[in-house]
Formats: sequence, structure tokens, C-alpha cells
Amino acid sequence: MPHSTRFRQPPNTKKATTTDDLPPDSPPDSPPEQTPDDTGTDTAVGTDTAVGTDTAVGTDTAAADTDTDTATETAAADATTGDLSAAATDSTSDAAAPDEDVVRGGWRDRYPAVARTVASAVTVSAAVLVLAALLLPNQLTRLTPGEFLRIPVEGIFGAALLLLLPPKARRVAAVVAGVGLGLRTLLNCLDMGFYSVLARPFDPVLDWILFDDAESFLRDSIGQAGATAAVIGVVVLVLGLLVLMTLAVVRLSRLMVRHSAVATRTTLVLGTVWITCAALGVQLAGVPVASTNTADLVQDSAQRLRASLADQRVFAKEARKDAFRDTPPDQLLTGLRGKDVLFTFIESYGRSAIADPAMASQIDAVLKDGTKRLHKAGFASRSAWLTSPTAGGGSWLAHSTFMSGLWINNQQRYRTVTSSDRMPLTDAFKRSGAWRTAGIMPGVTRSWPEGKFYGLDHVYDTHHLGYKGPQFSWSRVPDQFSLSAFERLEHGKRHDKPLMSEIILVSSHNPWAPIPKMIGWDELGDGSVYHGIQKAGKDPKEVWKDPAQVRTEYRRAIEYSLHSLVSYMEKYGNKNTVLVFLGDHQPVPTVTGENASRDVPVALVAHDPAVLDRISGWGWQKGLKPGPKTPVWRMDTFRDRFLTAYGPHPGATPPRAAH
Repeated sequence: MPHSTRFRQPPNTKKATTTDDLPPDSPPDSPPEQTPDDTGTDTAVGTDTAVGTDTAVGTDTAAADTDTDTATETAAADATTGDLSAAATDSTSDAAAPDEDVVRGGWRDRYPAVARTVASAVTVSAAVLVLAALLLPNQLTRLTPGEFLRIPVEGIFGAALLLLLPPKARRVAAVVAGVGLGLRTLLNCLDMGFYSVLARPFDPVLDWILFDDAESFLRDSIGQAGATAAVIGVVVLVLGLLVLMTLAVVRLSRLMVRHSAVATRTTLVLGTVWITCAALGVQLAGVPVASTNTADLVQDSAQRLRASLADQRVFAKEARKDAFRDTPPDQLLTGLRGKDVLFTFIESYGRSAIADPAMASQIDAVLKDGTKRLHKAGFASRSAWLTSPTAGGGSWLAHSTFMSGLWINNQQRYRTVTSSDRMPLTDAFKRSGAWRTAGIMPGVTRSWPEGKFYGLDHVYDTHHLGYKGPQFSWSRVPDQFSLSAFERLEHGKRHDKPLMSEIILVSSHNPWAPIPKMIGWDELGDGSVYHGIQKAGKDPKEVWKDPAQVRTEYRRAIEYSLHSLVSYMEKYGNKNTVLVFLGDHQPVPTVTGENASRDVPVALVAHDPAVLDRISGWGWQKGLKPGPKTPVWRMDTFRDRFLTAYGPHPGATPPRAAH
């Protein structure tokens, strides 16, 4: 019988027909009698089990489910016509339908209490995430509990706006707000990192190129696998932050709309409390309760963005002004003719190494001992302070500032000056025609086109120093070996002209572990001797777990660099050697503490007294250690002072530097 034909019968009034009740003319191939064991059903039509089916939710399906009743009626009608097989099949399939619907309902229907708990936890997590993002500071030193116990005015205004907007506009606003808050949180995290390393906030216009250097630093410090894992982890975190923040804001907006009356009252109360706290200046743990944290940070970022864009135009004009560009070659550096002049940078050698009580006594002993040793070798020295444009990192910014006479405090300025025709100090030696110029750059691992800007005839990077030893964390070549290579490749050879060299000593570069140690100059060989020294050194990951250990290893690294340079002058210096050495910047705030100056020591060492007489008016202090009252100059003023002191008129006032 077709399924469309159904017979309605009252339940529990008639038994199902069996094969014993079939008429005599039943077909010989009619199905045999169906028992409960054969069909899995109870043959009684209209009973509580409704054709033997017990539903998945354990309810009385005959009373509660219309489909089951219908199936029962169909089974009875089919049985009276002798189609028992069709009745059994119909009964089984229709009775199973309610179970499938329940399964399709999902775990929320099966476990409603758990679903409510999870939903509440997700909502609370979304609220905490948004609140934390609104109150998150941009410096690690401000990460205190009090910062997160405030009332953010941005949250109050945001909630009010979402409650007032129509549905479509509200959804768009929630998504935009979530993405914006995620980006603001990301910038706050970047600021934290830059303050911790470079003692300044992140520049969203100029600092993106530094991520390549950060990846290179990680690769050199923890290996390629570790660096790759770190980069992948950062990308995942960034994407996760943006997605989760957006979902959190959208979820909270929907919650407020569902409970608009409560949300409106809560917003009004919080707004009133915020205004009251702001008017009275209420504070909690020294932090204002009425917070404008996100708005202030957005405004600060916007101001820095405008300043960065305007700075490009202003600095391009400054770079074109050079008082020494047109100086005739025969008038450049006349006071140093015939001298081998070495400009040497010691990585991270800052004022803290000399002035910090935790390090001062040990560094003071090294500098006093170095002064005595140099004096014994026939050298005299003068020292002072220079203020670097950077701190914690960005060595190339300090190098270019010192050489160019311009204040290079960001990557845009660096690119501008290195692509200009300005004459850096090193290039002045080359333009004079009286010196051969060379650079010792153990930290350079790739092509370095800026070498042309600096006027260097030849650059020896990490691949050309002949070093076959191990890498000391970031530092690829120990300072003593770099100086030995300089002697072997340039200074120790005969030349038609004296030599001017720029030398970068990198053993004192972060992370300051492991640290090389001094060995005999004739024992250096190809550097293989350093394998044992490197293995015996400390693991940087262990050192950086304790700030006290970091400061200790930083001090030891500076001591090693100073020992290397003094020892080189003792062994290879001569009556025509002139050395100018300085730090490029202060170390990271982990070493210096917060709000440290950006001053670095600078010293000039010479065998010929006439060289030092030329700077007698500078007021520099005798010896390698500058005193607390020694003059402090901006690093960009050194070039003009130096060119003036060693020009044809040493007593003349140097041209005023462009700032």
C-alpha cells in the first residue's frame, strides 16, 4: 500500500495482525510470522513503546512524538492488508527519525549545563581581553596590577555607540573596533620591545626594516631552526590576536543588545563614576582610576607618525648642507699627514660601564691599567663623552652620526645620508689623496654598499678575515682575532701611503655570552683555538634569566674588548699610530636601568705629542677614563671639530653643525 495512505486508529484498542490471521488465499510466498526477536520491535500497536522503539532521549514516544504515532498507525493498516514486511520497515525507519534529530542538535542539546558554562566562560574571557587591551601600557615597567584596575573611557564611549547604532552599522562598527583594538595592542607590544632594547618606542613608518635585523640576530644567537620557529610563532600570535580581539568585541556587542536595558544602565553608571574620578583625581596605587590610556597612545602614535613624515623633508635639506664639501683636498687633515689613523668602535660601550657602581670599580681598574700600559709603550691619551643618537642597538645609526656630522636617529635618515654626496669623516681621508682607506667589519655578513659612502677602498667583512673558529653567539669573530687580521691584512703590510681604517669590535655585542678570552697573539692561527674557549663559556639563555648575571657578563665583555685594543696598541702600535676609539651606544635597559643617559666614552691615543696638542682646547681629560666633569658633546658635532682641529687652521672655530 502506498505510504501516502494512512488509517487513524485509537491507541491500545486493537492488536496487530499476525500471519495466523491471514486469509486462506494469501500468497504462498508471504513472509513468515515476525517475532520481536526478528524485527527488534514490539508487535503490539499503540503500546508505550510505539512499535518497540525506545527513543534516544528516553521519552514516551507514543505520547510525545507525532511521527511515532503515525508510524504505529501505518504499521497497523499495512498489517491488515497482509504487508507485514512493509509495516516493519516503515515502523523502524520512522521511529528512528527522532533520534537523528536529537543527534543533529549537537552537544549543546545533550549537555545544556556544560554549554551554558562554556558560553559564560567565553563571554568573561572576551570581556577580560577587551578590558586588558584598553588598559595595556606600552612599557614593561608600567605593567603593574594598578594599571588594570582602572576605568577606560574608551570602553564607555564604545559601549554607548554600539547601543545607539542600528543592527547593520553596529556589526560593522564592532568589527572595525575589534581590528583597531587588536592593532593598538600589537603596537603596544612592539613599543614594549623597542623600549626594552632601543630605549624608545616603535616607529610605525621607519622601523619595519629592523625586523630583518631582529631575525638575523635570532638566527646568529639561537640557530636557524630556533629563529624560524620564533618567526612562525610571532606570525601566529599576531593573527590570533587580531582574530580573537575582533570576535571578542563582536560577542560583547551582541550581549549588550540582548540585555540593552542592563547595558544602558551600566554604561551610564560607569560614565558617571569615570567623570567623578577624573574630576577628583582619584588614584589607585599611584595610578589614576579614570583612564584615557588607549586614546593617549593613539594620539602619541599619530604625532610620531606626522613627525616621521615631516622629518624626511627636513633632514633631506640638512644633509645637503656641508661646510667641508668644497674644501680643497690639500687642506684636509693636514695635521695628521703621515699618520696611520684608526677609528675603532666598541659595541655597547656606554657610560654605564664607567659610572654604574655595580661595574665602575672593575672597568675603572681596566682603564687605569690600560692608560699605564699605553704610557709605558710611549702613548698618551685624552678622553671625554659623546651623546649617541641611539641606545641598546642600532649601531649603524651611531656610526653614521659620528662620521657624517649629522644626527642619524632613524632608518630613513640613515638611508638619506648614505645615498647623498655628503663627506663623512672617513671619506675626508680618501678625498685628501694622502691615505689608503680600509674597513674591518666582522659584523657584516652580506653585501654592504654603504662602504662606498664611507670612502673605504677595501672592506673586510666576516668572510674575508680568515676566521675558522666558532661563533660566540651573535659575535662571529672575537675582537682580538679581528685586530690580528687587520694587522695581517693591512696595517702590517708596506704601503705607499699611510692607512686610515674603521674597525668595529663586536665581542661586546648583546647577548654577552659566551665571551672570548685573551690568548697569545702568536697562538691565534686561523681561530680554531677558540673552539674550546667557546664551549667553556656560558649559555646566553641561562645568563638572561637573571638581570644580575646579564650585567656581570656585559662588564666582562667590555673588559675583554678594552684589553684586546690596549694589547694591540702595545704590540703593533708605533710612533705614527693614532687611535680614536669610542662606544657606539649604551647597552639595553636591563643593564643601564630606566632613564639612563645616552652618553658613551671616547678617547684619542697618539704617540706624537703634536697630535694631542691640536686638541688641547677641547678640555678632554688625560687618560682613557673620562671624568664626571669632562665635556659632553653630541656625537654629530665630532666630525666638524675633528676636521677643524687637524685642518690648516687648528685654532679656528669649527662650522656650526646642522641639527
